[in-house]
Amino acid sequence: MKPTQGAVAVRRIIFVIPACFALCGCEQNSFVPPPPPKVDVGLPVQQNITRFLDATGNTAPIQTVDLVARVQGVLQSINYKDGTLVKQGTTLFTIEPDTYKFKLEQAQAAEAGAQASLRQSEADYKRQVDLVARQAVSQATLDTSTSSRDNAQANLQQAQANTKIAAVNFSYTNVVAPFDGVVSAHLVSVGELVGAASPTQLATIVQLDPIYVNFNVNEQDVLRVRAEARRRGLTTSDLTQFPIEVGLQTESGYPHKGHLDYAAPTVNLSTGTLAVRGVLPNADRVLLPGYYVRVRVPFDQQQNALLVPDVALGSDQSGRYVLVVNGDNVVEQRKVVTGPVEGDLRVIESGLKADDRVVIAGLLRAIPGQKVDPQLQKIEPSRPTSK
Repeated sequence: MKPTQGAVAVRRIIFVIPACFALCGCEQNSFVPPPPPKVDVGLPVQQNITRFLDATGNTAPIQTVDLVARVQGVLQSINYKDGTLVKQGTTLFTIEPDTYKFKLEQAQAAEAGAQASLRQSEADYKRQVDLVARQAVSQATLDTSTSSRDNAQANLQQAQANTKIAAVNFSYTNVVAPFDGVVSAHLVSVGELVGAASPTQLATIVQLDPIYVNFNVNEQDVLRVRAEARRRGLTTSDLTQFPIEVGLQTESGYPHKGHLDYAAPTVNLSTGTLAVRGVLPNADRVLLPGYYVRVRVPFDQQQNALLVPDVALGSDQSGRYVLVVNGDNVVEQRKVVTGPVEGDLRVIESGLKADDRVVIAGLLRAIPGQKVDPQLQKIEPSRPTSK
């Protein structure tokens, strides 16, 4: 039996009514926001730090001397091996010693003759004095004897001077090392005539232990160091005893230790820097003159400095900043003034407190002004930056 049109209409109404109720129920549901994002936060590390002046310098020998021939003659021998370390007083070159030895003996013989003449003149003078006292000879005879004695005395002094000059020239035939050092390759060969017209350079000797390090400090750092020195009651002489640390370009850290020994009395007007020099032991000769080196000078100790991971720092046009989470778990952007790096942490000079929770991970999820779910993590103290 076919349903009537009225029955069909009733069925349609029955299906439509539940659908309307369903639509009305959806419109009444409210939006549930997602939970705040999780970010890692940590309290700044507090530790004592040492402040350094950093610079680039170059090494220089404490002593370097050109060895020259101070007498004329034929080079007889070379008594060292090129590039070797020699001790003070070692004979390095020998220049025709026989000729100057004969000249010394000649001068010594002349001195002996002058001494004999003086003794004869002295004896004659004493006799004339005795005869004049007994009025046996005239005063003129005594005057002549006195003049002869004085002349003999002068001749002896001249002969003694000639002997000294001959001895000095004879000593110059042996060119010796004036100090402990390394001698360069010889510049002349055996058999060459040296010192003919002017002193001939034979080689160069360089002292390598200890060794100088020269560098410049900018005016701002000079003012900081001097202010710290006044605060600690240090004098100018005390400043020259500051320790110095040096590292080569290929070395890790600053393994070479020494101390300052000189600072220029004035600042260079053209560069605005102060010339400073340090001295370091160099027994193993790792440092050679002319090296470019990294230099740092510790000048201040700071107690309980605040440090945060370097990755937690951001920067914009106004400077450096960190993100901190306040007591309401809302992210804030905090402007800070940064200091030196200590290991993998950065010193914060100002703008941060010891109890601030700094965002150290999840920085992209930490948006200033929005809430986050902070997960407190411990920041490890910094590792030393030098060996």
